[in-house]
Amino acid sequence: MRIELDLPDDIAQALQSADLPRTAVDAIALEGYRSGKLGRGQVQRLLGFSTPMQVDAFLKEHDVYLNYTMEEYEKDLATLERLRNKEAASTKRSA
Repeated sequence: MRIELDLPDDIAQALQSADLPRTAVDAIALEGYRSGKLGRGQVQRLLGFSTPMQVDAFLKEHDVYLNYTMEEYEKDLATLERLRNKEAASTKRSA
């Protein structure tokens, strides 16, 4: 999708030194994530980031907190526990 903006001359002049297209895309990504309309993967694609950590850093830099549900937390906790048990079993076998 291509978006064009008509700005009053004085505003365009004031924003001339800024990378206005990138600033606008950043604002769309931030608002989309804040409102829940965009997920982290979509923000990553929109901004051209190569890793999810870049998305996290971008959101943190703009004081936007991760939408991290209790369900996601519990899933991550179960994964961590499974990995700890696997590591413990591996350590026992090599000892």
